[in-house]
Order: sequence, then structure tokens, then C-alpha cells
Amino acid sequence: MIPAEIIQQKRNGQSLSKKELRQFIQSYLDGTILDSQMSALLMAIYFQGMKDDEISSLVDTMLNSGKRMDFSSLDSYPADKHSTGGVGDKVSIILGPLLASAGLAIPMISGRSLGHTGGTLDKLETIPGFRVDVSLDEFEDLTKTVGIAMIGQTEDICPADRKMYALRDVTGTVESIPLICGSIMSKKIAEGIRGLVLDVKVGNGAFMKTLTDAKKLGEQLTRIGESFGVETDVVYTSMAQPLGNVAGLWCEIQESVDGLQGRGPADTMAVTYELGAKLLIQSGIAKTKDEAIDLQKHLITSGKAYEKFMEMVKAQGGSTHCFSNDRCHAPKYFVDVLAEKTGIIQSMDTYQIGLATVELGCGRKKTSDTVDPSSGIRFLKKIGDSVEIGEPIFRCFNSNKKKLDNGKAMLATIVNIADKQTTHKLFLK
Repeated sequence: MIPAEIIQQKRNGQSLSKKELRQFIQSYLDGTILDSQMSALLMAIYFQGMKDDEISSLVDTMLNSGKRMDFSSLDSYPADKHSTGGVGDKVSIILGPLLASAGLAIPMISGRSLGHTGGTLDKLETIPGFRVDVSLDEFEDLTKTVGIAMIGQTEDICPADRKMYALRDVTGTVESIPLICGSIMSKKIAEGIRGLVLDVKVGNGAFMKTLTDAKKLGEQLTRIGESFGVETDVVYTSMAQPLGNVAGLWCEIQESVDGLQGRGPADTMAVTYELGAKLLIQSGIAKTKDEAIDLQKHLITSGKAYEKFMEMVKAQGGSTHCFSNDRCHAPKYFVDVLAEKTGIIQSMDTYQIGLATVELGCGRKKTSDTVDPSSGIRFLKKIGDSVEIGEPIFRCFNSNKKKLDNGKAMLATIVNIADKQTTHKLFLK
């Protein structure tokens, strides 16, 4: 195999065989192929796309680059949820313990920040001592004994995706449907799950800007899941504005705890219940959507969902003192972004909001960057809300004044205010 020829083939719109993909990716893993060459192939895939058989080969290659979990001996239904990425999306942190408290087994492998979207692992690591890097044996044991484990990719699970994922983030190839499919489905299938629900985000803050494109992705993901024996459901939700009242790191953990204690934002909880209902019905625990939603609400009001979250935190080495300490990860600096006119918020540039969170310290511009657990944005107004000139719309916070000022500047003109009444539609069909 000559790497340049493979790159040229894809650059020219030709299909790559399973053997060619496997050789190229394996050579990248063992260091024979450089980051620059893999970057070139990723960019070629981004522009030329892949056919169904190529995507299936990509998933299979990434899946079999490492080990696979096996939960077939469990009485409980092993399942997982995945979001294609959004701003303020902390649903996994609420839904995982919630479903585990219902009796499902949730082996969840999550990622770090990618582009303008936040990373579940970065959020979880703001809990003092919480370990996301655990061995496969411990991951399996935690799933069986606690009912849930939330970890990052180990060197054993899809190492090809682990290495390529970081490269996509810094090469502008995040939005590619084949690469999204390869990354998501290889990890999920490797978890040994029987069921999966996908939250495909749509809008200016999502990788899929239109419902048409989102459905192409959703249908592709469903085909892959079912071809590998994983029952797959898809829900399409809007990312025309951030989800919940905050976006950031520790602040999203706090909002997740609020959700598990019955105080979560309405939009965040609506998405949580919708996704949870799909898996509860798949597992046979609930027969209808209404029954599934009622069960989830009961698990929250009874305290069982929050207890399961705390059990997971302790089992993965996390300390619980931060949850009762108002000064934990307290930001040093705050600044408000003010409305420039009076009226009703019509729309906002959610992508720019995501970039602003990265600037504040919630994400990475390059793989070596560190994140600031105190950083984030609170959304004081959202689409459909009335505002007066000079009234705060966003509140930015972190522990780096220069980054705070830069983040604020990025948000100065991203909200459209007019006199017309409007509403935000959360679920799309």
C-alpha cells in the first residue's frame, strides 16, 4: 500500500476497499502513516464522502482495531444513548443514571470537547477524583455491579477512533457524515449494547444544519446499528439555541444534578424523557411512551435516580463534597452581555455561542490545551423571551480575565431581536 495513492483515490471520488481502509488505518495506528497523511485522507473523505459499503467497512475497521465488550450474560438490557453534539447538552449525565435506576445496564463511552461542542468527559472530570480512564475489566465490573459506568475511550476500545477523533477536532473535518458514523457506531457497538438511542441535533449550533441532512445521518446510523445487531432509535432535536440554562463545565454538572433532583430546565428534561422512553420501550420495561415518561419522573421524585448518580460517582473515585460546596470551582470573573435593543429574541447564533465557550476555557483549540472547570455561560434569555435595551441576555464566567473579555466580544452581536412574537420548536420531525 502506498498512502499517497489511497489519499489520491479518495480525493478523486473513488471508493476505497475494506482492505485499503484497514491497511491505511492500521498503519496510522502503528505510526507508519503520519498525522499529516491521515489529515489528508480525512479531508478527502470530508469533501468526497463515502458510499454505504465504505462506511460499513470504516465502522468495522475501527471496531476491530480493539476489543469488544460482551454483556450477553446480563439479565438487564445493555443500552446507551449518544448525541451528535450540541451546546449545553448535558443529557447523558442525567439520562445514564436515570436509566440505570430503572434497571438497564448503561456502559457509556463518551468523548471530550469536539469543535464548538462540549465534551461529557471534560464535564465529569470537574468532579474531584472522578476517573474516566479505567480498564476494560473495571468498566465491565462497574456496569454489572453499579448498573452504569461513564468512561473515556481506553487504549483497548476502538483505538483507531481514539486517535482519529482528536485529529478531526483540529483539522476541520468534524461535520463529515461518514466520519461521524464511523466514530459513533464503532464505539457504541464495541460497548456490547443491545439497544441505542441517538439524539441527532439540527440547526445553527449543530453539525447538521438542516433536518434533511440530519435525517440522512440518522438513517445512516440506524442502518449501521441494525446491521451490527443493535436496535437503534433516532430522535431529532433543535440546536437553534443552547439546551438548558447553562453551557460549560462544572456548571453543567450542577445543572445535571438539578435535573436528577427534579429541578432541571424544562427543555433539558423533555429531551431526557424522550430519549429515555425509547430505551425503556426497547427493553420491555415500559410498553408506551407515556408509561416510560411517568416511570422516569417517578425515579427522579423518589430520589432513586440521584442515588444512582452518586453511587456511580463514588464507584469511579469521585468525591461528593463539591455538590454541597458553593465555592467549588467558583469562577473568579463574571461579565454580562446586554441587549442592544428592546423586543423579542427571534434567533441566536448557537455555533458562535459554542465557540465562545471554547474561548472562555470550556474546550480546546488544539489537543494540548487545558480546560477551565469554572468556565461557562448562563442563558438569562432565550428565543421567544422579551428583553429591554441594556438588560442582560448572557452571563459569562471563568477564571481568566483575558479569555472572559474575548468570550464576551464573541457574543456581542449574535442575538436577533425584533418585535415579532416567536417560539422555539424543540423536537423536529
